[in-house]
Amino acid sequence: MRKALGMIEAVGLTTAIAALDAASKAADITLVGYDKVIGVEKAVSVTIHIAGEVAAVNAAIDAGVEAGNKVGKIVSSKTIARPHEEIDVLIKEFEKNLKVKNINKKVIENKSKENN
Repeated sequence: MRKALGMIEAVGLTTAIAALDAASKAADITLVGYDKVIGVEKAVSVTIHIAGEVAAVNAAIDAGVEAGNKVGKIVSSKTIARPHEEIDVLIKEFEKNLKVKNINKKVIENKSKENN
């Protein structure tokens, strides 16, 4: 793991994408994963997880929160400087899940093309 972990929780996918776009443009960070949860009144909450140097993650979080709030609602954000090593286990699960979701999406798209 790098030196910091950052998280931005947004209501809606569009808000999360706007936040991630601004965060990525503001600083040298890496997307390490995301979570999508359907909550109260079927609102979709998307939490993006980023990593990088402490200053970069702080700048990215600030930019992401600002951009996300212009599009929709940011529920919360957090930077954890120098997270404990055990968080690496969680991050690896996020990365694994992200890869699996992308692979499953490609399989579904390919099957759809074959049926047409």
